[in-house]
Amino acid sequence: MNKYNTLKTVSGGICAAKGFKASGVYCGIKRPANDTPETKHKNDICLFASDAECNTAAVYTQNKVKGAPLLVTKANLEKSGGKSIAVIVNSKNANTCNADGVEKAQMMCDLVAEEMNIQSEKVLVASTGVIGQVLPIEPIEKAVPILVNNLDYGKNEEAASAIMTTDTVKKEYAVEFNIDGCTCTLGGMAKGSGMIHPNMATTLNFITTDCAVSSEILQKALSEIVKVTYNCLSIDGDTSTNDMVVLMANSLACNKEIQSVDEPAYQVFKEALFEVMANLTRMLAKDGEGASKLLECVCSGADSKDKAIVIAKSVICSTLFKAAMFGEDANWGRVLCAIGYADAEFDINKVDVALSSEYGTIEVCKNGSGVEFSEETAAEILKSDEIEIHVNLNEGNFDATAWGCDLTYDYVKINGDYRT
Repeated sequence: MNKYNTLKTVSGGICAAKGFKASGVYCGIKRPANDTPETKHKNDICLFASDAECNTAAVYTQNKVKGAPLLVTKANLEKSGGKSIAVIVNSKNANTCNADGVEKAQMMCDLVAEEMNIQSEKVLVASTGVIGQVLPIEPIEKAVPILVNNLDYGKNEEAASAIMTTDTVKKEYAVEFNIDGCTCTLGGMAKGSGMIHPNMATTLNFITTDCAVSSEILQKALSEIVKVTYNCLSIDGDTSTNDMVVLMANSLACNKEIQSVDEPAYQVFKEALFEVMANLTRMLAKDGEGASKLLECVCSGADSKDKAIVIAKSVICSTLFKAAMFGEDANWGRVLCAIGYADAEFDINKVDVALSSEYGTIEVCKNGSGVEFSEETAAEILKSDEIEIHVNLNEGNFDATAWGCDLTYDYVKINGDYRT
């Protein structure tokens, strides 16, 4: 059912583009409760870097409590004029709400800079894990020389595994596209399974490209695509303190630098960025904590893009509807309820709703009222692990998609003892 595969996909994640290399190791930031070889050696820190300086754009959480790594990354990009070369990321500890948090986040950048012989402000940092626990810097000090020494163009999976927390699968995606007769590549990796809600999606996301794009245009494209991808993702209604997305462009492809939104090349680049970010968003939604189903709500027929986004997100965020999807119950009234409290004006008497999956489509509401349908057919459709909810406002030509997952017993189990 994935509609977001229009370009040539390639392997490599954040290392797919020319000149990007990565590494990842286990350094022991937080020892697992069951210290078995399988858990002990799961990577918990990674580094990725470019052979050339990168124009860099970023978007950050809107939570008023912000993790120290986010503050340091933002400050470093301001100092460097939007340039970066390397990013260091750890899991197991968010380094948030700690008195020494900024000091240690900056120390992580300094350690990498010294080892790589680059300016510290051109190193960015991110952390994910438990909030409010002091980050031990000693294991990181020991790990940085190893990370730098092990940097390699084929080690994207080492990095992707290192940023996982409650994630059950690595999340990577990359595409090739053509500009000025040049083959350009754009790829990324993401992490996130819980504490995910719109307003920069509560995840860590890193995207790299060899396409030549100016810093200003890079930021514009990223901000626009975040609005219709990561900001349309919700797992549990909690917006995290550490989420960010970083986009790095090292200009190692042969295209002329994109400097204006009016250039045809800008639209090509933006389409590639959307495809990568939309697919990473779907992966994040499908791997929601305890999830058994990916939910994708498409709101069409709106008279504005913003209205379509608001309504699609309202459906995806409904706890009652998420629970109904877990139970494979075509309780369409919960869809109308969620539409009804969305911050948008529309005529409910024009609204149609249908549910679909690989097993078929069934209309459950027409003009704001229920229609007769087979509960058996509906149950068969909802057996799938990917469900689409189609909401048509029948008032215009705009549409938007939001992504989420069902709400299961396992979500409570996972979060009941998250710290331990």
